[in-house]
Amino acid sequence: TMMNPYMQETEKALVHTYNRFPVIFEKGEGVYLYDTEGKKYLDFAAGIAVCGLGYGNPELTAAVKEQTELLWHTSNLFYNASCGTAAEALKKASGMDRVFFTNSGTEANEGMLKAARKYAWKKKTGRYEFIAMEGSFHGRSMGALSVTEHEAYRTPFEPLIPGIRFAEFNQLDSVKALINEKTCAIILETVQGEGGIYPATDEFLQGVRALCDEHDILLILDEIQCGMGRTGEMFAWQHYGVKPDIMTSAKALGCGVPVGAFLMTERVAEKSLAPGDHGTTYGGNPFVGAAVDTVLKMMERDRITEHVKEITPYLEQKLDALVEKYDFLTARRGLGLMQGVVCEKPVGKIASAALEHGLVVITAGADVLRFVPPLIIGKEHVDEMAEKLDAVLAEM
Repeated sequence: TMMNPYMQETEKALVHTYNRFPVIFEKGEGVYLYDTEGKKYLDFAAGIAVCGLGYGNPELTAAVKEQTELLWHTSNLFYNASCGTAAEALKKASGMDRVFFTNSGTEANEGMLKAARKYAWKKKTGRYEFIAMEGSFHGRSMGALSVTEHEAYRTPFEPLIPGIRFAEFNQLDSVKALINEKTCAIILETVQGEGGIYPATDEFLQGVRALCDEHDILLILDEIQCGMGRTGEMFAWQHYGVKPDIMTSAKALGCGVPVGAFLMTERVAEKSLAPGDHGTTYGGNPFVGAAVDTVLKMMERDRITEHVKEITPYLEQKLDALVEKYDFLTARRGLGLMQGVVCEKPVGKIASAALEHGLVVITAGADVLRFVPPLIIGKEHVDEMAEKLDAVLAEM
């Protein structure tokens, strides 16, 4: 597909930090997107695991529309009518005690770093170091980037925040070896997303939780991509019988309305951020509050996590069949509707070719095809995806 004049103008106007696919999406309905030429696409990317309830959901649209007619923004100098109910709903879904609403996942991760440092400072422990994971991705701002282990993302922006050490994901001994008297928190994604769709093993996550308890270190879980029902539990850590001290959420939290959050237990909250320590102008405003509140209400009422659990084996079976069929596909891994297929051919090319066939799939890491569809997909959508992808792979 060639670039049209609008795309060319856009390229001239924007900072060139994305190599965009040459498609202009105009509208969406259910699990389908439509471009400006009227072409229909089955969407298995959900705006990078964001549009959990699909597109054009009438209930969510109505709730957000109603709120925009009332009030968009007043600042956190006042209470508003939706932020509190959204926070209650999020507490209930997560079992955490305190919520801070941000505008993005990256900002949620910035907040959790500050919360952990403040906790250690308030307890006069002299601790400030973080242990993060190889293959991690927590965002692009200076703090979030500091705990993201990806050389190409980091190098031009160094020096980053000091006191960060990287352990090997799913290797408990590697974490153990890095703990010292300065360690204030251990940070990981319950399922690594950008790094290639790697779920934590039970042994690893339970082991890290035990290490944290033993050494009075905070466990921080980044659930930005793997949370909000994506894996078949509301939050992925709920599969493991562990609970974080601080966690972050975003992406499907607003199902497309830009909102993030970090949450903490009461134990952390009472010795952490206090008035003046952290803030945000837009965070938790009435507009996003209405979205979060509605998303959580709908996910619970419509038993989205149960649906994810039901449909996952079917998706896994279809992906496994493709891995079996094509020798350049070497493995599938994932949890729930967060799946990755390891591929020895250029994954970017496959994603481009899929678009020609009316299928949206994205990549993760250097060699993984990533499947993060809206959580509302049915078997017929899995069938359609497998059929289209099969046609694409046959041409590779």
